[in-house]
Amino acid sequence: TDLTLAQRIGQFAAATSSDSLPDDVVDSVHKRVLDIVGLCIAAAPLPTSRAARRFAVAQGGHGRAHAVGVPTGLPAPLAAFVNGVLAHSLDYDDTHLPSVLHPSAPVIPAALAAAEHVGASGPATIAAIACGLEVCVRIGMAGYDEAAGNSLFFEHGQHATSIAGTLGAAVAAAMLYGLGAEGVTHALGVAASMASGIIEANRTGGTVKRMHCGWAAQSGVTAAQLVRLGFTGPPTVLEGRFGFFEAWLHGRYNPSAITEGLGEHWSVPGIFFKPYPANHFTHAGIDAALALRARGVRADDIAWLRLGVAEPTVRTIGAPIETKRAPETGYMAQFSGPYTVVAALLGGHGLGLGLDDFTDELARDPQRRALMARVEVHADERCTKIFPYQFPAVLRAGLHDGRELVEEVLVNRGGPQRPLSAAELGIKFADNAGRLVPPDVVTRVRDTALNLAGIGNVSSLIEPLGTVDRDGAEEAATAPDEEEQP
Repeated sequence: TDLTLAQRIGQFAAATSSDSLPDDVVDSVHKRVLDIVGLCIAAAPLPTSRAARRFAVAQGGHGRAHAVGVPTGLPAPLAAFVNGVLAHSLDYDDTHLPSVLHPSAPVIPAALAAAEHVGASGPATIAAIACGLEVCVRIGMAGYDEAAGNSLFFEHGQHATSIAGTLGAAVAAAMLYGLGAEGVTHALGVAASMASGIIEANRTGGTVKRMHCGWAAQSGVTAAQLVRLGFTGPPTVLEGRFGFFEAWLHGRYNPSAITEGLGEHWSVPGIFFKPYPANHFTHAGIDAALALRARGVRADDIAWLRLGVAEPTVRTIGAPIETKRAPETGYMAQFSGPYTVVAALLGGHGLGLGLDDFTDELARDPQRRALMARVEVHADERCTKIFPYQFPAVLRAGLHDGRELVEEVLVNRGGPQRPLSAAELGIKFADNAGRLVPPDVVTRVRDTALNLAGIGNVSSLIEPLGTVDRDGAEEAATAPDEEEQP
């Protein structure tokens, strides 16, 4: 008999072990775990992070899993929730192109929580993360419209990351709970009813998007736990008449994106790491500005700058230009072509620009504002043709001495063609984690993440991070019951 899509995924998951994974997939998973843990640490002091921790602690329950900034153990779904919220909160987590999904933020927190719950080994956890990421990306790609060059999820106002991420998280958790091919299929069938996420906050504000990956991670773990206790899902949950793709995409999807080469061709190593804590559309412009700086160009030399990018990205990082030239907050600066180019020209932290380069004070700095006023952002035809497989940029600089310099960056740093090394990801990790964690703990956690395959129990990864953001952690640990709060 023909297998359904969910059954195909179930068989793929059941057939995958860390021994059967290609080396580049194992290497990629190690680096992604390191990246996500660093981001969770850096995001710990945000008000939304503290709220997520207080919410989780107030639920009670038996704690076998750990979350960054929570000194006590938590039930696995709640640990997954907290770490998932933190992982995506800085917009610094990895991205798959062209689906524009952020797969690690929902999948890795779910896998780590389930792994702690059952005392799973490092190798089992790596296999689960690999399969969860792969399923997340493939479900996202099934909703990618090749002709329009856009995700159908986004066209409908849906946050593809949290929707596809819920299914990826469920696969990872189901594998760690030892549910087998049939159990993974049921976990998909249950999790599909829990997948959600609406991206209106991108337009008109609100912090709810930070919750999405936490909700996805929690839903994935919860779905696997429910299947473990006897719940079942429909085998046709994805392609059925009343299934996932009908519900979300009105039946427009590409099933071969899920099945083609499943288990042989892995998407995981091709997911792009973010070298800079800014909207991905700004990254090639940052690289171009760093290249100008490396050529000896200084801020005082510049009469004007023209940043050419793919036409669909102008509205995100270049319009309205008055607003983009005068961001009021560090967060607005992360979505500004003029700001990111200027910050890179002036020289920054981490791998070129780090979190310390995106403060509210720097966004309003008069020197930066004066330089931003000289930056134009426009559509460049060549960049538009390459988009969305890369987010390229061409930066032209007119100097006071009459020279005109050009830097072209057509391939994103952090993607498969310009990968970040383990050492570079270590620098990013140290820049993120070192803000809140002493150097010996930074080293220990980095070594644990990068050697996960050799570890007997993954608890040693997150457990030492319970007192990160101590003020918020203490507040979380004593959170009153929600009913008692005024």
